[in-house]
Amino acid sequence: MTTTASTRITKVLIANRGEIAVRIIRTLRSLGIRSVAVYSDADAGAVHVRLADEAVRLGPAAAAQSYLSIERVLDAAHQTGAQAIHPGFGFLAENAAFARACAEAGIVFIGPSAEAIEIMGDKISAKQTVEVRDVPTVPGLARPGLTDDELIAGAAGVGFPVLIKPSAGGGGKGMHVVEDEAQLAAAVAAARREAAASFGDDTLFLERYVTTPRHIEVQILADAHGNVVHLGERECSLQRRHQKVVEEAPSPLLDEATRARIGQAACETARSVGYVGAGTVEFIVPGDSPDEFFFMEMNTRLQVEHPVTELITGLDLVELQVRIAAGEPLPFGQDDVRLNGHAIEVRVYAEDPRAGFLPTGGHVERVVHPSGPGIRVDTALEGGLDVSTDYDPMLAKIIAWAPNREEARARLIGAIESTAIFGFKTNLTFLKLLLERPEVAAGDLDTGLIARVFDDLAFPETSERTFAEAALILHTQQASSTATGPSGSSAPSEPTGPWTRVDGWRLGPAAPSVFELETPARREEVRVWASPADTGLRVAVGDGDPQAAAVTLDGGRATVSIGGLGRSFPTAPVPGGVWLTGEGDATLVREHRAAYGADAASDASPTLVSPLPGTVVMVSVSDGAHVEVGDAVVAVEAMKMEHVLRATVAGTVRLGVAVGDQVARGGVVATIETEEA
Repeated sequence: MTTTASTRITKVLIANRGEIAVRIIRTLRSLGIRSVAVYSDADAGAVHVRLADEAVRLGPAAAAQSYLSIERVLDAAHQTGAQAIHPGFGFLAENAAFARACAEAGIVFIGPSAEAIEIMGDKISAKQTVEVRDVPTVPGLARPGLTDDELIAGAAGVGFPVLIKPSAGGGGKGMHVVEDEAQLAAAVAAARREAAASFGDDTLFLERYVTTPRHIEVQILADAHGNVVHLGERECSLQRRHQKVVEEAPSPLLDEATRARIGQAACETARSVGYVGAGTVEFIVPGDSPDEFFFMEMNTRLQVEHPVTELITGLDLVELQVRIAAGEPLPFGQDDVRLNGHAIEVRVYAEDPRAGFLPTGGHVERVVHPSGPGIRVDTALEGGLDVSTDYDPMLAKIIAWAPNREEARARLIGAIESTAIFGFKTNLTFLKLLLERPEVAAGDLDTGLIARVFDDLAFPETSERTFAEAALILHTQQASSTATGPSGSSAPSEPTGPWTRVDGWRLGPAAPSVFELETPARREEVRVWASPADTGLRVAVGDGDPQAAAVTLDGGRATVSIGGLGRSFPTAPVPGGVWLTGEGDATLVREHRAAYGADAASDASPTLVSPLPGTVVMVSVSDGAHVEVGDAVVAVEAMKMEHVLRATVAGTVRLGVAVGDQVARGGVVATIETEEA
């Protein structure tokens, strides 16, 4: 409900969660506008709920019963007297029915009209609409209702390789690249099935597949008075599985002339649907022909990567969204837009890149966020929270600004190195290694780069020093506990002194404390000696020689010196172990226990464990059934991904879960009794 008439907005409901909700609340606060958070049961203790002026429970964790419920969101707005709703991104942000429902309820939707969302939400109608404005589009075959035979017959005219795309949806689902005609029929059938399953709409169209494509998008703003401007472009070519990982502004590819032309094309795209609000027009640019560009789609909302545009323009896009929705004209014209410096953003995910980017999640033991000149962090993550598998696995965005691209890249690498998330695996090490690639340093990017170089990324293994540091920290913690008693303070009424110690103290030469420590990939025995006067330590890993060591623990940080080499780093204790930052991402080192580590990860194990925390969505066999190697047993879903667990040995299945059960990462879902057993 955005009109040219001025609307006074004093309270805004944010129909979203996590970092974007926190980011919107902060802008609203700066404008003197009250904020209303909504939350599911999984987010009852979330940061955005505490920061908002008011908070309303929507329902259980499942998004369909909470964040995606139009009725419940509107009820929350009416209950709190919110005049406007900001949808953030994801969930209902590009839902035309939601925008229409807001208008009918007399609530300002901070976004474009339902009609604009509908037209741009369908890739075929969007393509036809912008072509009228002479916006270049990828050559192809796009009209509603194309049959399989028509798609197959038209492919030769488009030219191979050809890209099959669903008209609805996004995220790469249902997209297939076909190299030659022999593969076409099977690919069309598969794309049709996937589109129907993912979007409830199996409409397909064809485009010429652009080799070495670069994904470049343009930020636009349009008010209800006919003013449309662009704020430059963002390079979003570093992707995995068609999902963006790193974004930057401006693009290192475009020259000033192309930047002006692509910006004008984006503005014409907005004008083609009478767009009002903030939006992003996405283009494909051939890497070998950077003066060409083709319209791909329009995102009718705020983008995840909007901070890089804010940092190079000095503008607050959320503030401008609110002012436009209130009926105000844009306070500047195209000639007033200045791009200053360079900004790069990385998305921090709860995922394990070395396990196929499977989502992780779980309890957050501790978080250390980076800071410093030019560094911005958008997040709602803090220690003590639980990262639910019900939602997207993005934890934070780390953004760096500098006067030039190379300085911004160096600052961002340093910021990643200063970040620590204890509790589960993340993609932090992957992001650092990616930014250090020579192709990325040179700006030689395309959407297939990550897939090509991933196997060459040198992920660090757990070093002997990491095991030594963990043993020293555990030894110090145990010694402190022995000295002060279980309560953590000295208890004079209880015996103290050397006779109560359990760390190997004895008359004569000191015996070492022995720690058998392991990570999921490695196990080491570490010995720690304390001097008789407790003035120093020695440590030895495996059969190595003892080295002089010292350790100090203070406020969640450890300072450790081994052999004269010292470093200070964040840590987080857990029962029987410690999280610490090693050569890359945070590493959990714990005392050895059965069925943990490499021995439990045998490929031919009779025990099936979940590689990710999530919900059991399918059980393919009945308890007591016979299975062969490769048979599907259980499927676990988490963070928009589904993982099928298959039998690795033949035998009789004994199920440990049922459909709807929640499982932890490493949780046993079934065992298989072999004939030998």
